[in-house]
Amino acid sequence: MPIRRRSPLRPRLGAVSLVSVCLTTLSPAVAGAATHPRPEADPALQRQLEDLIRRPGGPPGIIAVLKDGHRTQVVKAGVADLETRRKPRPHDHMRIASAAKAFSGAVALSLVDLGDLSLDDTLGERLPSLPEAWAAVTLRQLLNHTSGLPDYSKSEGFIETLLADPRHRFDSRKLLDYVADRPLEFAPGSRYQYSNSDNIAVALMAEAATGERYERLLRELVYRPLGMHHTSLPQGYRMPRPFLHGYDVSPPEPTEDVSELISMSGVWASGGIVSTPADMTRFIRGYAGGKLYGHDVVQEQRAWIDGASEPAGPGRNKAGLALFRYTTRCGVVLGHTGNTPGYTQLIAATPDGRKSLTFSTTTQINQTLKPDLLRKLRAVQENFVCALLKGKS
Repeated sequence: MPIRRRSPLRPRLGAVSLVSVCLTTLSPAVAGAATHPRPEADPALQRQLEDLIRRPGGPPGIIAVLKDGHRTQVVKAGVADLETRRKPRPHDHMRIASAAKAFSGAVALSLVDLGDLSLDDTLGERLPSLPEAWAAVTLRQLLNHTSGLPDYSKSEGFIETLLADPRHRFDSRKLLDYVADRPLEFAPGSRYQYSNSDNIAVALMAEAATGERYERLLRELVYRPLGMHHTSLPQGYRMPRPFLHGYDVSPPEPTEDVSELISMSGVWASGGIVSTPADMTRFIRGYAGGKLYGHDVVQEQRAWIDGASEPAGPGRNKAGLALFRYTTRCGVVLGHTGNTPGYTQLIAATPDGRKSLTFSTTTQINQTLKPDLLRKLRAVQENFVCALLKGKS
């Protein structure tokens, strides 16, 4: 296959971090994905991954991590790098795309639990420098994509800048300036519309409430409590080594390595995080399992409305606060998806966090680019969820 390559926290937060580290030690639900022997991959699941990578436009590599309590199974097909032919591994870095929106939800809801934010706080109260027309939008509406904020990533100015220089260094905290002259697209709370602007605003609200940078809030409120050591939010385009190479696979054009195509400064809290399958397993078990905040906040997060992640996850989709419910033929899991040049992600876990699936492919698959392949991907992901829920993982 021919390949082208383009080229200080306040004391309260410190105390929370210490308590969270202790909880991580005590809770097997958020234990690492590689601390116990792995059983052999299920042959039926293996065949489904092999079929996906052989399909036209299919990913060069796939890795899925299924975890049930202490039992972990890693199923993989293809390669992490078409040049070296190295196989994918759970500790390879990857772009998690819009699954990063769950992380902004984790930060915001942790601050709600601490009393630093309220779900009813408005943009006008927390970020008065934003357009007055957006002032009534609440944190809750940002988190469940009912805000009506215009999507900065679809604005002409942003797209022109990105096309002129994919590695352009954006000021992440001014991304909403691209749509600051536009009104809301609908009355806040009146309908669902997935928007990258929502999670930029969430991160800015978190910073305004604490006086701390979003990157540090991630470390203290998410990475450290859940024992994540290989997750970061970079500003540039470089990937940490080793990594799963992401590819543009668009036959009959040559396959192209796009792992380091774009700068993460232009997506930031809406999709810029780099992680590993092992770390994402730790994250989704803790996040979907409600380990980061109290029961009242968990209940608020799980107030489901009509809405789907992008791309849609397996089964029937419902939207909560930076979390989606996927109702499959075998049962319910909670999680998030994401896609970006070179990568498509699904992270999901049972509501108690005990069983989890991290499913990563090394090409972008969505309704616009590859609708037929997306249908097949969702069917395979549902089969993996069924294997997980039926105890066959």
